[in-house]
Amino acid sequence: MTGVDSFTTGPAGSATDPAEAANDPAGAASDPAGAGIDPADAAVVAAQLGRSPRGRFSVAHRCPCGLPDVVRTAPRLPDGTPFPTLYYLTCPRACAAAGRLEAGGMMAGMTQRLTAEGALRQAYLAAHLDYLARRDAAARECGLEPLPLGTQSAGGMPDRVKCLHALIAHELAVPGVNPLGREAAEAAGQWWSGGPCVPPLAGPDARPGAPQAAGAAHTARTAHITQTAQAPQGAE
Repeated sequence: MTGVDSFTTGPAGSATDPAEAANDPAGAASDPAGAGIDPADAAVVAAQLGRSPRGRFSVAHRCPCGLPDVVRTAPRLPDGTPFPTLYYLTCPRACAAAGRLEAGGMMAGMTQRLTAEGALRQAYLAAHLDYLARRDAAARECGLEPLPLGTQSAGGMPDRVKCLHALIAHELAVPGVNPLGREAAEAAGQWWSGGPCVPPLAGPDARPGAPQAAGAAHTARTAHITQTAQAPQGAE
């Protein structure tokens, strides 16, 4: 997976209810001491989630400020519990923006469009299949058994929309793949405009020279969203 950091392994955790895990990114992250991810990035994710993460994760996307805003999680927790959500939105500002869109009724409107618009329905199905394929690849990378056939993907795919956080995370991690994730990300606005969402010393600022370099290296990953959000209404 181009542009995605390798997984790191954290300590084994207690058993987690799969339904709870599917809605709780805190159960999908990693031990900051893990060798597969920069400790500063792991500290940022812990600060964003508000508690110590566990399990395995890697950075899947960075905000223009340089901090992680999406993590790619292992498909199983350390105790073997299935964890179907591969991409998690960790930035609290991005999560808040997604929550406002959900409260405003965006998900219902998108679900209605899936019934009425054939091209959108096919593109959303393709996003669902992409998600499943990447999750199986992540399981193999971690040396884990893939989740059973028929396990949900995320966000309600392929038939409905039930979590904009998951769709935005998918689109940020794999730009151009999830059409409704892109729409939601555009509508969410520039959540990064206020600067880093956690104190600098918890993130890349702890590494000499890292903040600006990290932001520049990943700005291209969000450029398509930024440009579209700033374009006049009706523009491509």
